[in-house]
Amino acid sequence: MIYLHIPFCKQKCSYCNFHFSTSLNAKEEMIAAIKKEIYLRKDELENKNLQSLYFGGGTPSLLTVDELQSIVDEVLKYFSFDPDIEITLEANPDDLNKDFLKDLSKTSFNRLSIGTQSFFDEDLKLMNRAHNSGEAESSIKRAQDFGFENISIDLIYGSPSSNFEIWKQNLAKTIALQVPHVSSYALTIEPKTMLSAWISQGKMMAPKEAEQHEEFFFMVDFLKDQGFDHYEISNFGQPGFHSKHNSAYWKYQEYLGLGPSAHSYNGRNKRSWNIANNQRYINSLHQNKLPKETEVLTEKDQFNEMLMIGLRTSWGVNLEDLKKKFSTELLSYFQKEIKSKLEDGMLIIQNNQLIIPEKHWFLADGIASDLFVV
Repeated sequence: MIYLHIPFCKQKCSYCNFHFSTSLNAKEEMIAAIKKEIYLRKDELENKNLQSLYFGGGTPSLLTVDELQSIVDEVLKYFSFDPDIEITLEANPDDLNKDFLKDLSKTSFNRLSIGTQSFFDEDLKLMNRAHNSGEAESSIKRAQDFGFENISIDLIYGSPSSNFEIWKQNLAKTIALQVPHVSSYALTIEPKTMLSAWISQGKMMAPKEAEQHEEFFFMVDFLKDQGFDHYEISNFGQPGFHSKHNSAYWKYQEYLGLGPSAHSYNGRNKRSWNIANNQRYINSLHQNKLPKETEVLTEKDQFNEMLMIGLRTSWGVNLEDLKKKFSTELLSYFQKEIKSKLEDGMLIIQNNQLIIPEKHWFLADGIASDLFVV
């Protein structure tokens, strides 16, 4: 699969420091650079029949539909598309106007990931989002009117501007809008952001873990009752609407990341990432040089990554795969480490899959890290 990191954003959100100019020259230069990178890296994927093409990063919907389609066409010069390929565009609600969606519906894009975050203005103001609650709802309805059925929305829980009743209404609105996929995350406070400054100045309370815990498990039960599969800690999908793109990450499949800051993985032992600086990225490709760094993963690195990623999913980690891939010495250490967690129920084994029971998913990262080989 291919992931394109498109660094266009019209604002600095309160929870990140990301911004990149949308001027005409900047857009043209970046698009040309991304196309050059596609050409230079066309032979890196062993499987040239793509199951997923994902446009994410900043706000790729700030590109025109013609610009977006031109990048798809460039990919098609060197790769083939599976008949059931998932081509996703990340978008903010305020960018999904009628004209844009009308034109997009005529292209090969067939999935939208909409940065809704909340259906309440108080939450959206806190997160410094450009859209309001009305746009959050209307953007989904408009997309559906133009034939986009495969829609995922992002929702944030545990915000100081919210409460348990508002969170329940956010979820109820999601069901009323017939959204088939939800990615939901607890609000986290990143350093050097506006939210961080407000908390340190006493203008706002920090998120409370106990409240986030309560809202998380209410969401789990609520969405499952509505027919959603909870297939990864932060992801819920109705049957047939699980994200192909994200699932490829969680199953350790190869992927090619293009654009500034994008990461790639060869499915075995090599990981690479592009430089984050936009101008250096462009300048490097002007010189036909790849703006990336590569890391060769040690056996321990690969083992720890498989645990960290796999234990976040409903299917867990296949124990037979671990036996085939890793040394006897490492596996012996692993068997000793999991013993106590199996005894206390933090881990279970089902059909030769090592799984964290759903009731402990809020602690998944800590459970996985306890098993790391150091």
